[in-house]
Amino acid sequence: MEIAQILGWIATFLFSIMIIPQMIKTIKSKDTNGVSLLLFIIFLIANIIALTYAIMISQSPLIIKYAIAIVTTLAYIIIFLYYYSKKKKRQEFLSKLELK
Repeated sequence: MEIAQILGWIATFLFSIMIIPQMIKTIKSKDTNGVSLLLFIIFLIANIIALTYAIMISQSPLIIKYAIAIVTTLAYIIIFLYYYSKKKKRQEFLSKLELK
């Protein structure tokens, strides 16, 4: 295997797992403060476009990278929305208590 191919696969792996630390942090803290949902939506759209391109040029490492990135980004968006909605419900509940 050539050095360029090895570097390509290492980059593919690292790009594929780059969202996982943020997922873990959000799950542990149960908090989405400081995280931009728009960033993840733009990242998702970019990866969908890049996956289409990778399929068109038949580049396996890129196809794998973008497919994994799409799955992890979708998973993070779901996690984000889950904790964001829980926070909103908690805030609504607390504000109702304060009004009484």
